[in-house]
Amino acid sequence: MFSVILVEDEDIIRKGIRYAVPWEEHGCTVVGEARNGVEGKELIRTLNPDIVITDINMPVMDGLQMIAETKCQNDYVAILLTGYSDFEYAKEAIRNGVSDYILKPLNQEEMMEALDRAALECENIRILHKQNKGVAELKDISLFGNMKLEHPEDPVVVQILDYIAQNYTQKITLAELSEKLFYSDRYINQRFQKALGTTVIEYLNRYRIQKALSLLQENRLPISEIGGACGIGDYKYFSHVFKKYVGCSPKEYKLKIR
Repeated sequence: MFSVILVEDEDIIRKGIRYAVPWEEHGCTVVGEARNGVEGKELIRTLNPDIVITDINMPVMDGLQMIAETKCQNDYVAILLTGYSDFEYAKEAIRNGVSDYILKPLNQEEMMEALDRAALECENIRILHKQNKGVAELKDISLFGNMKLEHPEDPVVVQILDYIAQNYTQKITLAELSEKLFYSDRYINQRFQKALGTTVIEYLNRYRIQKALSLLQENRLPISEIGGACGIGDYKYFSHVFKKYVGCSPKEYKLKIR
């Protein structure tokens, strides 16, 4: 069962989500509620949830700042609730570690889909941590162990995989893929998830960290440059994503494989 925190300043929306969603059917349970980013930040630190569902615009501290101040210390899956006026912020936030967004007014089906994707991501991370627990396995680590990557039949998925392989060192967004493939980002994610059991951004993160593992083993670049060489320019965020999948920081990993 995955623990969930709801952060939303409008009581009617927050309570509506809490009591309208069949959480247990999706393998989740709500463990806390907050009315602004400051309260949410405190709940995240004390309860260490698996999933945080948060509004962007809130008094005292907004949802994006709350995520920025907690994501590196607490490893959770973030879902944004956003209006059309914040839509561009939400898309940009996905590049910075937010897993998904849901447009207001909330649609029950979209909420269920986002929750299922978040639960799947949590489950995938747990599997990875179990597989990579031993130090000996760290030298031969694979972040794609539970994906069916050999000969995918969906031509759209094949195009996405090729695009990521050729451009992973550059900024890649769902909006760019949407323009390139002439499909909506939601439709692209649905097809990708159906074929590989994960989202495009989740796969992109794993691809980049897999490349980082190779570079750390080759020992040709300083750790401070490896994130940039893999398409994650900010070292703090690179270290956070690396730890999420590998279970330790890049520096700790390098020490372990010596």
